[in-house]
Amino acid sequence: MRTLVMKFGGTSVGMTTGLTQLLSIVMYEYERWDRLILVVSALEGVTDALLEAARLAQLANRRGYRRIVATLRTRHLALIEHLPLGVNERIALQADIDRLLFDMLDTCQALSDRPEKTSRQEAVDAIIGVGERLSARIVAALLRQNDLRSVAIDGTEILITDSIHGNATPNFALTRERINTLLSPMLERRIVPVVTGFIASTTAGKQTTLGRGGSDLTASVMAVCTDASEVWIWTDVDGLMSADPRDTDQARVVTQLSYSEAAELAYFGARLLHTRMIAPLQERRIPLRVRNIFKPQSIGTLVSDFVESVPALKAVTLINGLGMACAQTGGIGRLIATVDDAMFEVGGAHTDVIFSSQSSWQSFLAFVVPTSAGLDGLHSLELALDARAAQDEFLAKWAARPVTILTIVGTRVNELHTLIAEIIASLAGIRLLALSQSPSNCSFSLVIDTGDAEDALERVHQVIVVPQGGRSTR
Repeated sequence: MRTLVMKFGGTSVGMTTGLTQLLSIVMYEYERWDRLILVVSALEGVTDALLEAARLAQLANRRGYRRIVATLRTRHLALIEHLPLGVNERIALQADIDRLLFDMLDTCQALSDRPEKTSRQEAVDAIIGVGERLSARIVAALLRQNDLRSVAIDGTEILITDSIHGNATPNFALTRERINTLLSPMLERRIVPVVTGFIASTTAGKQTTLGRGGSDLTASVMAVCTDASEVWIWTDVDGLMSADPRDTDQARVVTQLSYSEAAELAYFGARLLHTRMIAPLQERRIPLRVRNIFKPQSIGTLVSDFVESVPALKAVTLINGLGMACAQTGGIGRLIATVDDAMFEVGGAHTDVIFSSQSSWQSFLAFVVPTSAGLDGLHSLELALDARAAQDEFLAKWAARPVTILTIVGTRVNELHTLIAEIIASLAGIRLLALSQSPSNCSFSLVIDTGDAEDALERVHQVIVVPQGGRSTR
C-alpha cells in the first residue's frame, strides 16, 4: 500500500486561497495514492498568540488572555464564513471552535486562579496546542464538503511521547500501536485523517508539545509509523533555499539535498524544517519533499539518500547563540553543565552543539540556542544564567553576550579547502570568534557578533551561490 503523508503549514491553512489550494492538491493526490494522511499546523501567528495567552494567564491578567481568545474566535469564524461549506457543516464547525476555545479559557482560568495547584508546564502545553485542533477541524470539514471522507484526529490520541513538556520526544513503538488501532482502520476505508501537528500526549494522557515547528516532526512520525512511501511539506516558498529569503533577495531553491545536509540546515536555523524530523526519515529511507502550495507544479526540494558526485556548498544559515568568555583557561565541564541545565529549564532542550576556543590565558564558548526554544529562547537563557551567576562565584567570572552562528552547508566540506579559504577572506573586517567543521563533513560554522550577521551572510552567499546552484571548487 502506497502511503503519502502531507503536512500543511500555517500559511496554507490560514487563508481561503491557501485552503483552496490545499483542497485541490488533496483531491488530486487522493486519486494517485492508496492512502493519504494530512498533518496541519495552526493558522499563521496563532501559536504565538496562544503563548502570549499562557503568559498572561500566569500573570493573572484575565482581561489580556480573554482578549486573545476573543480575537482568535473572530479570526477562525471569519475564515470559515468565506469557505464553501454547507449550513450543517458550518454550524457544527462553529460549535467545535467555541467548545475548544471555552475549554482553553477554563485552563487559563485555572492557571490564573490556582497556580499552586496547576502544573504550569502541563497547562501551557494544553493552551498552546489549541491552534492545531482548530485548523484540523476546518480542513476536515472542507474535505467532507467536497465529498472526501475525512476526520480530524487530535495528535494526543495517537502520538505518544515522554513527559518533557514543551519539547517532548516521540515514542515510536507506542505510537505505532496507537496508529494501528485507531488510524489504520480509517485508512483501509479510504478515509483521509487530518492529524493535528505539534501536540501529543504521555502514556498517562497528559498533553505535550513537540517544540516550535513540531508539526514537521508529527509528519515524520506518522510516516515512519505507517511505513509511508514519501512525506511532503507544503509551505509558501519554492523549497529549501540557499539562504533565508528574508535575509537576502538572492536566495534560490536547492533542488536536492542528502538527509545529512537537510539535518544540518534544520539544526542551524532553516525555518522550514523541525530539527528532529530528518533522522527518523533517514533511518527508514523515506524521501521528503518541500514544495510551494501556491506553485504545486514546481518540483521544490527533494531530501533523500542522494549523494553528490563532487564536493559542493549549497546553503548558508544563521542561528542565535550565546557566547561566554572568561580570562582563564582550563576545564570547562562545569560551565557546559550549568548552561545545559539552564537551557533545559527555559526551553526543554539541551546544548547539543558547542563551539569552544581557548588560549593560554582566555576561554571562549558559544552555545547554539535551538529554534525549539522559541523566539525568546536566547533572552530567557540569559536571564536564567544571570540569576544563577548571582549565587555562583564561578559562573559570575564568565561574561555572556548574544552571538550568531553562521553555517555553510554542503557535501564533503572537508575537501573544499580553497573555497573555505575564499569564504573566510570574504569576511574581511568581520570579527571571527570561533570556527568549526562538523564531523559529518556537511557543514562549516563561524561564530560572529550578532551585529555583523546580515552582512556576513550576504557576503558568504555571494561566494557559494553561482548560476549552477552551488560551488564545488576545491
